[in-house]
Amino acid sequence: MGILSGIRVLDLATYIAAPAAATIMSDFGADVIKVERPPHGDPYRYLSLVPGMPVSGEKYCWLLDGRNKRSVALDLSAPEVREVLERLVRWCDVLITNFQPAQLEKFRLRYEDIAGWNERLIFASVTGYGEAGEEAEKPGFDMTAYWARSGLMSTIHNAGADPAPSPAGFGDHPTAMALFGAIMMALYQRERTGKGGKVSTSLVANGAWSNSCNLQAAFVGAQWPVRRTRQRPSNPLVNHYLTKDGKRFILCLLEPARDWVRLCMAFGWADLVLDERFHTPASRREHAAELVALIDGVVETKDLAEWAEIFRSHEVVWGIVPSTEETAQDGQLEAAGAFVRFADAPWRTVMSPITIEGETKVAPRIGSTVGADTEAVLAELGFAQEIREKLRFAGAAGIPAK
Repeated sequence: MGILSGIRVLDLATYIAAPAAATIMSDFGADVIKVERPPHGDPYRYLSLVPGMPVSGEKYCWLLDGRNKRSVALDLSAPEVREVLERLVRWCDVLITNFQPAQLEKFRLRYEDIAGWNERLIFASVTGYGEAGEEAEKPGFDMTAYWARSGLMSTIHNAGADPAPSPAGFGDHPTAMALFGAIMMALYQRERTGKGGKVSTSLVANGAWSNSCNLQAAFVGAQWPVRRTRQRPSNPLVNHYLTKDGKRFILCLLEPARDWVRLCMAFGWADLVLDERFHTPASRREHAAELVALIDGVVETKDLAEWAEIFRSHEVVWGIVPSTEETAQDGQLEAAGAFVRFADAPWRTVMSPITIEGETKVAPRIGSTVGADTEAVLAELGFAQEIREKLRFAGAAGIPAK
């Protein structure tokens, strides 16, 4: 059943950040009703078809974030839909949206417009750039608001390299986690007070949170180091290297007093432990290119599996750098619960990264096609057959023909 069984969520959003918060709630048993514009539904259904995305006959983006959801197709601009919306809001515990302020006003869906319908409603909103300021109405995607505007895009690249775009959903899914946390806080407050309320987050605020160490440095006037390359890093002990079998790993040695000795022992470099060129962090920085060349030379003599055993025995902190295709086959992620299988399809999917001792998550199921549940949900809301037909013929509700 799930810890959120009995909680109804009205997903009035598009794309990823806001709807993914509803997906997380569905993993714990919430009943999610996805409201989409007929006839094509949420544009996110088709994101995998955009040039530059991995090519597949399956709409894999939708498989991920559309799971477990019932689809109700409604044209929010149609006057006939207003009563449907009111009943939905009265029926649900949580409403999730990513409409810009002007859109919320247009559809009369601001919190103050609908709070009177359901005093226990949690109204949860995601924006690109926040709800105040000159850019509050500006559309924002994770690539523009989270990745670029936060400073992350200009930070994460080597000297001489152009900044790169972020992968699809890179900032959306962390933002969804923030919204999920806010919703759960609001539900907890409702348990104490009996009252709902409004919660919100933004892509740009979550991007700033991800880049917060660097931003805090900027706030205190820190001096920025010169941007470097892999061959000339500021710290060769936090760098990536290529093995004999073409596999890449990264060292993450953050305790100089002990880590340098351990690495030397792993590499068979007892004679270099006290070498003046590499004995201190400052000297290793000064001779970084020379040290990287030495590490490259020894690393390329053994396969990754051999280095894994050597590093384990010498307590060297490291990690593999796999491709996404390799990560998809990673047994450790499977064991950690990051990957699960659909209950009604032959694929796996990525599970939301939260576990609760003693609670079993809902086995994911393929989300409904556009409008597949419109008639059933309208019936649950108490609309008679003739009213449902009227909505369908008016084009206000997308009800698939029988």
